[in-house]
Amino acid sequence: MRRLLPQSLFGQTLLVLLAGLLTSHLIGSWIYSADRGQIVRAMGGMVVAQRITNLTRLVRDAPDEWRARIVADSSDESFNVALSREPPAAALSDNDTIAAEALKRLLIEELSLESARELVVSTSRPHGMMAGMAQRMMPQGSMMHDMASQMMGRSSSMQRFGGLGPFAGFRDLQVAIPFRDGQWLTFTTILPESGAAFSLRFLVSIGVMALITVLVTVWVVRRVTAPLTALADAAVNLGENLNAPPMPEVGTVETKQAAHAFNAMQSRLRAMIDDRTKMLAAISHDFRTPLTLLRLRVENVEDQVERDKMLSTIADLDAMVAATLAFVSDGARQAPLRPTDLTALLASITDDIADSGLPVTMESAASVIYDCDPTSLKRALTNLIDNAVKYGGNAAVAIRETLREIEITVDDAGPGIPEVELVRVFEPLYRLEDSRSRETGGMGLGLAIALSIIRAHRGQLTLSNRLAGGLQARIIFPKPRPAPSRRDLHGPYAE
Repeated sequence: MRRLLPQSLFGQTLLVLLAGLLTSHLIGSWIYSADRGQIVRAMGGMVVAQRITNLTRLVRDAPDEWRARIVADSSDESFNVALSREPPAAALSDNDTIAAEALKRLLIEELSLESARELVVSTSRPHGMMAGMAQRMMPQGSMMHDMASQMMGRSSSMQRFGGLGPFAGFRDLQVAIPFRDGQWLTFTTILPESGAAFSLRFLVSIGVMALITVLVTVWVVRRVTAPLTALADAAVNLGENLNAPPMPEVGTVETKQAAHAFNAMQSRLRAMIDDRTKMLAAISHDFRTPLTLLRLRVENVEDQVERDKMLSTIADLDAMVAATLAFVSDGARQAPLRPTDLTALLASITDDIADSGLPVTMESAASVIYDCDPTSLKRALTNLIDNAVKYGGNAAVAIRETLREIEITVDDAGPGIPEVELVRVFEPLYRLEDSRSRETGGMGLGLAIALSIIRAHRGQLTLSNRLAGGLQARIIFPKPRPAPSRRDLHGPYAE
């Protein structure tokens, strides 16, 4: 179930808001349909009560020979009127005392009857779950009851009849009114149904309202979460390029504070790296002065063998200082990026190495354009190909492009590297070969420099042993996404 739920802050926030809106719409629609049924029955009850009153007056005041004709003409399928010498045999089974008493009081007042005992009124409530819920939702004296009553105007007749409650309550009605001559006028009717709860017009209006609400919700949630996405992207760029431009400090107060803190952190990191680079440059300069003096003094040593050993040691020290300074300088320096054909760049490297007689090949590939610093990236690729030729005997280079990434592989046919050493070889000055000779093991900075440069270009460098033997260096560059504009990050009112 968790896999089906959104994992991003935007998705989770949108899901919660939409779930709340859907629940409120369903509850509101249910209340509307129940309230609609109540009001329809209430209005029908008012009409029935008034019709009973008018017909009773008409029949009571008409001559005896006219009564039967009036009763016959006034009766229909939904409103049955009968004139008899006896009162009704039985009332409705589930008599509603509240509605019956309210209707009794109204008829006594309207018809000026002398005694309520002579009047027979029986009502029953509608059956089913919705009817019971409707009665509990809108009891006499409740806020829903008062609102519905105000909408209908609350005429004096309804006021005397007990308001909306009794009218909204009964469904079936039977009234028997006695005349002075001993006859009984009996009315039997059923209040009208409210009809379909959800009409087409109602569903269309609800759908339009829901669509507008969803669009506004998506816009609001996107506007709130976009600065967090921008902050995450800025953090990723900081790890790849310390000289990346600072975040714009715009938006809400919290967003401005976060952007300001991030920019301050980036400035402190940049200052720390600059101080370290300057310190190492000063150390390198100071080291080279005594090394030069040592080299001059070694020239005066008469023993040729000892002199050569001393000069070799001094050269090693000089090379270590130069390599370390180059490594730190390349990590701190970030040249401007420009679109570069990586296929052509790889081809030029492999052609130069192959022209020197080394076994290097490259698969033919289509042009692949990527924003990079071609000078530093060429150095990283050259280091990897040189390592493959030096330690693996040959190098096979390939480049492939997919919808999401650019892949460069450098394969060799050497002995490979133990699995436990595949990560450690990227550490500066770490070498698998223990002789410390520059001819056999180098300075231990080639892979570290290559990894630093590739990371600065938003790429990843991994080493793995091939099943067929040898080692594979794999570089992955992600396809760049369109950078969001300031308007996208902070909404249309950011300016």
